[in-house]
Amino acid sequence: MNQFNDIIAKYKQTKGINQLNITTALIDMDGVLYDSMKYHTIAWKKLTDELNIEASLDEFYIYEGMTGAGIIRLLFKRSFNEEVSDEKAAELYAIKAKYFGEVGKVEVMPDAQRMTSILRDNNIERVLVTGSGQASILNCLDTDYAGIFDHDKRVTAHDVTNCKPHPEPYLRGMEKAGRTAEECIVIENAPLGVKSASDAGAFTIAVTTGPIPQEAMVEAGAAVVFSSMVECAENIHLLIYELLTTSLKS
Repeated sequence: MNQFNDIIAKYKQTKGINQLNITTALIDMDGVLYDSMKYHTIAWKKLTDELNIEASLDEFYIYEGMTGAGIIRLLFKRSFNEEVSDEKAAELYAIKAKYFGEVGKVEVMPDAQRMTSILRDNNIERVLVTGSGQASILNCLDTDYAGIFDHDKRVTAHDVTNCKPHPEPYLRGMEKAGRTAEECIVIENAPLGVKSASDAGAFTIAVTTGPIPQEAMVEAGAAVVFSSMVECAENIHLLIYELLTTSLKS
């Protein structure tokens, strides 16, 4: 028996799904496609220090998946019990984005290109679903992931009202693909994103590319957790095969 059979069966039972027909992969960006989170944390810490907001570097890994405006509102509410206008949130996020651009060159996550190529070669449609509006990374997708993400198959911070962990981003990704949850897998690296995907009903794969432990991914709703993108790339073909054959056997 394959290692994924029990996982797939448990997912189907939990979600009340009788049949899977996986056609589409909804994929997060920061921490999945790009090794960018370490730079985001530095930029956020610089901004919060200037605003006299107490925050640690690691806590920004926990917020991953939220929009920049959402993080700013959370921090101001927690630190000053203040609401933040859209204009002020946009102004502060622009400063954070500037700091992010100054930190260093963002590298592609090791083996992420291999992983997305495997999906493409197996005729699995790819949809980007990110809480980011960071143009400096989004503009690199066509070069770093040429032919992987069509422009009309991308969900960013500008496309949603509710950010992760709300299911709207992944529901919006399904809508763009014209697919249901039973036809989608999600590849994520943060608990908020995992919860968003799981609550949207998708079979959710978590990859621990940062300091957050695997247990947090499982608690958030991940069906499978890989310890690295390298491990994910090595197993994604087999996992897709099992998902497809399980649907045929059901």
